[in-house]
Amino acid sequence: MTSTSEAAAPVHHPAGRPVRRTRLQKTRVDPVTIITFFLIVLFVMPARYVVGPLGGAGSPSSMVAVLLLVWYLLSTLSPRWTPIRGRQPLRPVIVFMALSVLASYVAAATRPLSGDEVNAADLGLVLVAGWAGIALVTADGISTMDRLETLRHRIVMGASFPAFVAMIQFFTGIEVTQYLALPGLVEKGSAVLFEREGFFRPAGTATHPIELGVVLAAVLPLALHGAIYCRIPEQRRKRWMMVALIAGALPMSVSRSAILGLFVVMVVLLPTWPSEWRLRAILIFGAAAIVMRVLIPGLIGTVLNLVSVIGSDENSTTRTGDYDAVVEAVTQRPLFGQGFATYLPRIYRVIDNQYLMSSLETGLVGLAALIIFLLTGWILARQARKAAADPETRHLAQCFAASVAVAIFGFGTFDAFSFPMITNVMFLLVGCCGALWRLQTQASPSRLHHDPDA
Repeated sequence: MTSTSEAAAPVHHPAGRPVRRTRLQKTRVDPVTIITFFLIVLFVMPARYVVGPLGGAGSPSSMVAVLLLVWYLLSTLSPRWTPIRGRQPLRPVIVFMALSVLASYVAAATRPLSGDEVNAADLGLVLVAGWAGIALVTADGISTMDRLETLRHRIVMGASFPAFVAMIQFFTGIEVTQYLALPGLVEKGSAVLFEREGFFRPAGTATHPIELGVVLAAVLPLALHGAIYCRIPEQRRKRWMMVALIAGALPMSVSRSAILGLFVVMVVLLPTWPSEWRLRAILIFGAAAIVMRVLIPGLIGTVLNLVSVIGSDENSTTRTGDYDAVVEAVTQRPLFGQGFATYLPRIYRVIDNQYLMSSLETGLVGLAALIIFLLTGWILARQARKAAADPETRHLAQCFAASVAVAIFGFGTFDAFSFPMITNVMFLLVGCCGALWRLQTQASPSRLHHDPDA
């Protein structure tokens, strides 16, 4: 929890003679530094590679996330090092979600389970522990607005990497992630690129193009904030390049979830922008669409067609056909479901909706926990915006609200908990909302940007 160093400090004797003594200095471990390591593992290492003997629980990002929870819990044992200081509405929400998953685990033990379901249920507990660690360390550990801004910038930098990899995959058809795995890891899943309407559908370092697209849509508001409010001229061009990279790779996923996520971002952000900003955004968006239409013929039309046929195409009708099966299953185990992570597609069927999946696996209690978790992130960001005293912080809060809105909408278009990158990112972003709320509503003005104990 702490690092120590010996430092010789001069001390003056009352008679005036200098005396030297050794004192032990203790410094906090910076949570942002630890989370940065997690971001590197999450975004740079392909998500389909795991530690072989551990199976799905052996994902490097999941292992680091669990260590975050262990670090958080151990820190609470010391009054000096505990990150729990003051109210944090996200804390009881995380506990409620964890308890709902534990209740579903117990409920699963009351019915016959296959070996695959037992393993999946055990893995689910590990995953939830990691998600809780991410959110709690972020919400309680970030000490100042400067550190939160540093984390925001590193999240954008991290997401830029899979966006860059996705562009290579899209234009070349080469699955470059096979060269990014560390020795000792084994591949879980296929390295074959997806295709749609004659286009390669890149996944970057994520497990699926849908996951990549929703992650990029969720991070895009944070990238825009960093570029708009960049105070260092030398860095402004780099930050706009990251915006272009993330926004450009988003439609290349050829995913309607990603495009609808982009629409959600615009709906949340544009009404809060000055009219001059809105005009520039519309002009830049139109120019970018024209350039992409010229450089990549057919892509814009394909993406727009995917959105326009929602509700009438085979994919949509198949998804709505899941409702009858879900209702029948939920009525049999309404409160706690059949067990978190046990509704396996190879045994049952594919459910492309996380809200439906949660109602199946964790029952109505677990579904309520998920909805409350996401809404808490939105509410905390909005309350932080109201409490903020300067336009930059208000804009940052609105950007976090937009990111959470992408998740609220996107979780209804695919089974998000089956994809590690988007789930980890969303728990991290909701944790950032909790940190921002705490810093704006509880911290004294002198500690907003500087914490001498950090």
